[in-house]
Amino acid sequence: MTEPGLRERKKQDTRAALSAATLELALEHGLGAVTVEQIAARAGVSYRTFFNYFSGKEEALLRPDGAGLLFAPRLQEQDPALPPLEAARRALGDHLAALDADSEGWRLRLTVLAAAPEVLPRLVELGSAGEREMTEALAERTGLDADRDVYPALLAAVLGCALRVSLTRWHATGEERPLAALFDEVVDVLAAGLPAPRTD
Repeated sequence: MTEPGLRERKKQDTRAALSAATLELALEHGLGAVTVEQIAARAGVSYRTFFNYFSGKEEALLRPDGAGLLFAPRLQEQDPALPPLEAARRALGDHLAALDADSEGWRLRLTVLAAAPEVLPRLVELGSAGEREMTEALAERTGLDADRDVYPALLAAVLGCALRVSLTRWHATGEERPLAALFDEVVDVLAAGLPAPRTD
């Protein structure tokens, strides 16, 4: 892989500075009280520059690299012989491994979100966009129609739920295992058909 040029490195640095400023200010004041103007000022850029990188403060918090899930290309890299659920598990595992590389930062981001119920509608919007991306990628892999066939949308919704459960448990319990390992455990339960838990 070639090194990014100077222009691209400057863009990466600006994106990182905006994301870091968002997290810092949200920890100090709460995400709901933070404005884009404050974020831009903390990062040393103009208000307009912020929107060259992020659609809003929630995206700056949750997508610090600006890339999002990148689910479709990661799914395409998986062995075509794999069943859809296993291929999707591995594609999402790659994403979660990247989050594990900055586990401290992500625990702080989740702490901010837990204290900001007012941003829930925007989080739902971002989550829905992610599930739509997964639906379309899974439809392409399975040869189904993303709008008419239920399987791709259902699998994407289940995977989105598995991600939320994994993130919530990882944050709330101070789980020491990698986030990707916790996600694997959740998907194992799904793959087994959600058997009733044993109580003996």
